[in-house]
Amino acid sequence: MSLESPLAVQRQKALPARRRPVTPHAPTLPLKVGTRASPLALTQTRGFLAMLSNACPALRGMDVFREQVMSTTGDAVQHCRLAEIGGKGLFAKEIHEALLDGRIDLAVHSMKDLETNLPPGIVLACVLPREDPRDALILSDAAACASAADPLSALPHGALIGTSSVRRQAQLLHARPDLRITLMRGNVQSRLDKVASGRCDASLLALAGLKRLGLENEASIVLPIDVMLPSAAQGIVAITARADDIVLRNLMLACDDRDSRIAADAERAMLRVLDGSCRSPIGAVTTRTAPGRIRLTGLVAREDGSFLLRDSIEAADAEARAAGEALGRSLKLRAPSDIFL
Repeated sequence: MSLESPLAVQRQKALPARRRPVTPHAPTLPLKVGTRASPLALTQTRGFLAMLSNACPALRGMDVFREQVMSTTGDAVQHCRLAEIGGKGLFAKEIHEALLDGRIDLAVHSMKDLETNLPPGIVLACVLPREDPRDALILSDAAACASAADPLSALPHGALIGTSSVRRQAQLLHARPDLRITLMRGNVQSRLDKVASGRCDASLLALAGLKRLGLENEASIVLPIDVMLPSAAQGIVAITARADDIVLRNLMLACDDRDSRIAADAERAMLRVLDGSCRSPIGAVTTRTAPGRIRLTGLVAREDGSFLLRDSIEAADAEARAAGEALGRSLKLRAPSDIFL
């Protein structure tokens, strides 16, 4: 069954002029939706599909979607850091290959796991409202407490922290050089279980993922962004589609969140200038300072915490991408070159 244009154009918007003209392609129902297999990925996918159905009344009650659960290299290889096997794009590589060859029609991702430059022929079709972007500290000692002035004071001297994120590691070691780091990867529940079993004293998880899974109470301490700057686009769910699927892309615009799109444009532009991968400790987050204005805060650091540079830039919403590029250039100019090797 063809997905007709009158149904799709629920919310007309002109595509940006910078994109090359493409030949419209009308997908057929049911739409095949690509997703990773983790509980968080499935929760995010089902949340988006429910949102899309609610935004488009004509879809309600129809047999519209088919989940296509896919295994990615990033999920399969757990014994080393992503940087050692190709970077964060490995969470999307196989999914985007399936998108390009037509095995799926769209894909749902945690945007922080997307590469900064999408493969040719694939576009960011929809950006959902951002959940809380902060990181949460997960402690094995439930009775541990921290001072309001120093959330990291809950960690005992020499505590062993489980994480695979060089961004988190660099910020922790910069603030607390006494801490020790051990590699920890896996889905949200498996990492919670590893901390609970005593394999390390603490770990860090994105608060957004905990909240979406109904596990917010597992967060021992929510870290302010002045203590732990999040990953670029953390807390944002993104949907990718083929560039030529104009009908489908127009349909999904009904769910596109303007504030999240602005934040993503700024943060990913900064990341792109810094050529950010999992090898470089980089953080970024956008906050709103006034109607129509944002502040982008960015960070670069050495993995061992011996160097950390943090700065901010303010701009109008319309200049979000340009602000990200400007902040990225400024940080790169002032940081040691070895950070980006």
